[in-house]
Amino acid sequence: MTHPDFQADFYFIRHGESESNVAPGLAAGVNFDAPMTERGHKQAFALGKRLASEGRSFDRIYSSSLLRAVQTTQEMLRGMGVGGTAFEQSADIIERQVPEWRGRPVAEVHTPEVLLLMAENGKWFKPGDGESHREVERRFSNWLEDELLFNNEFVGRPGRQTVAIVSHGLALQCLFHYIMGFNDSLIDRIPLNNTSISRFRFNRHGWFPVSINDASHTEELGDILREGTRGWPM
Repeated sequence: MTHPDFQADFYFIRHGESESNVAPGLAAGVNFDAPMTERGHKQAFALGKRLASEGRSFDRIYSSSLLRAVQTTQEMLRGMGVGGTAFEQSADIIERQVPEWRGRPVAEVHTPEVLLLMAENGKWFKPGDGESHREVERRFSNWLEDELLFNNEFVGRPGRQTVAIVSHGLALQCLFHYIMGFNDSLIDRIPLNNTSISRFRFNRHGWFPVSINDASHTEELGDILREGTRGWPM
């Protein structure tokens, strides 16, 4: 049970630019465990410098077990001046997986029949041998509840905690649907730039959004904030 004087600030962070991100037009990337590009490393380091300049520190740090998220976390910590800090990795917060679509053009897999099923079934649409939005939401939110929200060691004591969770575009979009309960059709319309921060506050009254898709620290690298996104964030 959440203590009346408990509060947590969550920093949900999308990984830096990966090799899959720079291969446009593919439905699920080429390599499901694609590493970051050089630009991605710069983005993550800029993220860390920003957090340090704001005086941020984290009580708990989690990363998806996929390489691009791990590299982002390591580079972020280096930018914060605390490189080498230990953090936990979890396979429960990785990106949506659709092995059958890997390396295939969107135009090839998004046939008229598939697009119709996507429109009809929404978050329940299951592509081939892959996960539906609902399945991604369920595994991510179950992990979050088991690890933190229903963990008395975390929420059962007074005080303030700050948590960083480094994950992926679509996985975070699905988690935000769980948190905010918006219309299913908006899941993949929330723009999440590489290394963007989406902040939420959690206490005994529930969730409170603070900001979404704040990637202002990458502007000095020439990054442009997107107004929207469709398809596969990776």
